Amino acid sequence: MKSASKRLLPFVILFLRLLLPTVAAQVEQNVETTVSADGSPQPSLAAQSPTPQKPLQGEDDGRSLDSAELVERALHSLQRYQRQHRRPVRTSVGLLGTASQYLLALLPQLSIQGPESKVENGDKVLPKPLAEAVGLLEEAERLNNVDATYILAEMSFYGNFSYPRNYNEAFTRYSALASKGNSSAQHMIGFMYATGIGHRERDQAKALLYYTFAARGGNTRSEMAVAFRHHNGIGTARNCEVAVKYYKNVADKAIEWYRSGPPGGMAWVTDSYRLADDEGGVYGEGASFISAGNNANKGGPNSDTHAALDDVLEYLDLMSRKGDFKATLTLGRINYDGQKGLPRNLKNAKWYFMKVAKLYWARDGRIIESEAQKKPQLEKFATKAAGYLGKMFLRGEGVEQSFEKAQIWFNRGIKSGDAGSQYNMGIMYRDGLGVPKSAVKAQQFFKLAAEQDFAPAQVALGVMYLDQGTKDDIAVASRYFELAARYGHIESLYYLSELANQGLGRERSCGFASAYYKNVAEKAESLLTSFAEANQAYEEGDRELAFIDYLLAAEQGYERGQANVAYLLDQEKSKWALPSWLVPPQPRPRLLQDSALALIHWTRSAKQSNIDSIVKMGDYYLNGIGASADMEKAAQCYTAASEFHQSAQALYNLGWMHENGIGLNQDFHLAKRYYDHALEANDEAYLPVTLSLFKLRLRSAWNTLTHGRVNSIQDEPGRWYRHDSMT
Repeated sequence: MKSASKRLLPFVILFLRLLLPTVAAQVEQNVETTVSADGSPQPSLAAQSPTPQKPLQGEDDGRSLDSAELVERALHSLQRYQRQHRRPVRTSVGLLGTASQYLLALLPQLSIQGPESKVENGDKVLPKPLAEAVGLLEEAERLNNVDATYILAEMSFYGNFSYPRNYNEAFTRYSALASKGNSSAQHMIGFMYATGIGHRERDQAKALLYYTFAARGGNTRSEMAVAFRHHNGIGTARNCEVAVKYYKNVADKAIEWYRSGPPGGMAWVTDSYRLADDEGGVYGEGASFISAGNNANKGGPNSDTHAALDDVLEYLDLMSRKGDFKATLTLGRINYDGQKGLPRNLKNAKWYFMKVAKLYWARDGRIIESEAQKKPQLEKFATKAAGYLGKMFLRGEGVEQSFEKAQIWFNRGIKSGDAGSQYNMGIMYRDGLGVPKSAVKAQQFFKLAAEQDFAPAQVALGVMYLDQGTKDDIAVASRYFELAARYGHIESLYYLSELANQGLGRERSCGFASAYYKNVAEKAESLLTSFAEANQAYEEGDRELAFIDYLLAAEQGYERGQANVAYLLDQEKSKWALPSWLVPPQPRPRLLQDSALALIHWTRSAKQSNIDSIVKMGDYYLNGIGASADMEKAAQCYTAASEFHQSAQALYNLGWMHENGIGLNQDFHLAKRYYDHALEANDEAYLPVTLSLFKLRLRSAWNTLTHGRVNSIQDEPGRWYRHDSMT
């Protein structure tokens, strides 16, 4: 899998590099380099050591082994061990599967295989092949081989190749590398100080120092971390200009990567998502802002709104087999674009697109009139399929690249006004791909597609106006970029950030530039983040590794990473816990028992407009979780979540605080207003609101009868007043 191989990429690079004779010559001359986690070359410790490396004796031929050969042998052993010990991937289970998990949890673990031979390595007992590989690496490390030190540090930190995690051991090795200027190691030291991983006291000043060293050494992840910290004032005062500087560096790399792809730019499947969203949000389906009120899924009993992806694909496949060309095109698009949990499958995509196209066009390109008349909507869907087929031939995706075939399909799509065909034909004329270059024709096609609100065409047209350089042309270009930015198009965001940073066509705005550059940088997830590895670890049940990888993304400023970290740390997910004897034992790793770190990331997520995270902040302050109880802060969080975004949970909590006089003045009348408005914001809150109002009316009536000091419920017109008018 892509996510599995990505973590091992540094080891593969090292392995290949060690096989090259030119590198062997460099080793002999003590001038070798190592490759950091972000791909940047770093000076080797061996090259900087004044002590010559002591050769070892080879096992086979009696010749001397240098440290590079030791690392090569170790990598051979590790790769072989990994192939023989692949971890199974956990899949979703039904009722029977869940029941079997409970049953298995009560049974002793049995094995039908003999015990694997193991070897003691210090205080660790390792399988023999793994112990031998580690021994070779440790020998190379004693000879000051930087590659061996880096591999051992990564193994200790991530648990690669099933090596036991030891964060203190990893910190020691990263420190040795960091002191020699290795930017990847400096990044990891900064990360450990920032998060407290490895039982270190959190020190944001030291974290920023190491992140800055790594960023200046070209480490892209550290550049994002430094930019985010200056953008939000973490461990330092806010400094927009510094944030812009580092975010621009990353955005430049991201856009260069995007443009390095085939015509039209790089394509990828987004790896980031919030874990809580699979459960309907952090408070569950209907109670969380993400799944309540206007955000609630409104699908009926025949809708696929709540269906799993596998069920949707099965249904679409069934309809496609029955001749539903809409379902066939949808299957093609799903396979072409990919989705969460479903990688791109270009072979399948081509098959589905071709199936739709063949319903409308004969082999010689003639329209099959009988089908067109019998199915009036077929033309619309066939032309979209033609646009996709042309795009695949243009980009060489799943087929051999052919500009001639691409043009044939685009011409079919253009006749019926397909925006994708128009845009891609514009690319062919703009770049001279199989046709003579013509800026005029390219602009015509771009304009036709842009008028249909096709974001890539709007960007391409905007660039052509921007190249003219006049004030009016820049204004037109800016409008096109803003239109495309509504769809999150990476190039439109990049051009807007450049315009804001340079003050072209508008007054320079550091704030806008920083925000746009940040969006551009965060778009290139597959290049810059560990989300893919985190998702795989989570699916495999390795919560600790998933937590670490989400935490790495969170430090770079990704809101979804921050939300996932807080969610994994959160121990307040359910107020209704099953008896312990009914729950299979699932001990939480010590790493996932840090409520203070959870509050930090709820806060960072909240500052990036996650409403449920704002409410969670309030809960933590209300109950004194991760920080001292602070009713005033809790009320401020609930108010922030309710005033503009109308979180029913926050409104209900404010009603409860007014009812009981906790953090707010005790006022039964205001409590009723908040309870009422919680129901208006989310009709699924009917039961808790009704019960709370019943109790509140009893308390209010008693307060009135006993002439209590609390403001009782008053008769009023049936409308809602703003909070500021109530006070």
